[in-house]
Amino acid sequence: MTDVLVLYYSRNGATAELARQVARGVESVPGASARLRTVPPVSAVTAPAAPTVPDSGPPYATYDELRACDGLVIGSPTRFGNMAAPLKYFLDGTSALWLNGRLDRKPAGVFTSTGSMHGGQESTLLSMMLPLLHHGMYIVGLPFTAEAMNRTRTGGSPYGATHFAAGDAPDSPTLSDHEKELARLLGRRVAELAVAVAGRRS
Repeated sequence: MTDVLVLYYSRNGATAELARQVARGVESVPGASARLRTVPPVSAVTAPAAPTVPDSGPPYATYDELRACDGLVIGSPTRFGNMAAPLKYFLDGTSALWLNGRLDRKPAGVFTSTGSMHGGQESTLLSMMLPLLHHGMYIVGLPFTAEAMNRTRTGGSPYGATHFAAGDAPDSPTLSDHEKELARLLGRRVAELAVAVAGRRS
């Protein structure tokens, strides 16, 4: 099976829900499987180490899982137009993978959630693309040939899947039908390319 790692950080649940939709899209592709993982929070002050297993949700990602994946989709809430610190901290630790070219020519996509329509969605998506480009990954976006891209009045971008979280109840995000459709499409597109690339390498 072609393994696609869906890696995210989520604080209030919206990015986690997007991740689950992306994983559904991955699983819709014959020969592909989704591995859902998160990253631990970080603190600006000295704090006890995070437990090795989260209290709930998917396990924390390891660099071995990143090394072994055939495709990658990463997601983060927006923090002032940038990815959140926990995801960046995890990606900042991938120098060994970069030196060995372990992610080179693997497909990747990105997704995000913001509390306001103009809260920096596209700049956050672009910020997540930068380390992936340094790793030599193939960046997969969303096409305007997708009907939901032309109809959505909430989330959705050619750069990746998004969610407009205003009005969400705390810890109870509600994705629109178009947001769900586009997140699944992103997962499907990354998985299709991952299956094709893995097939050429074998």
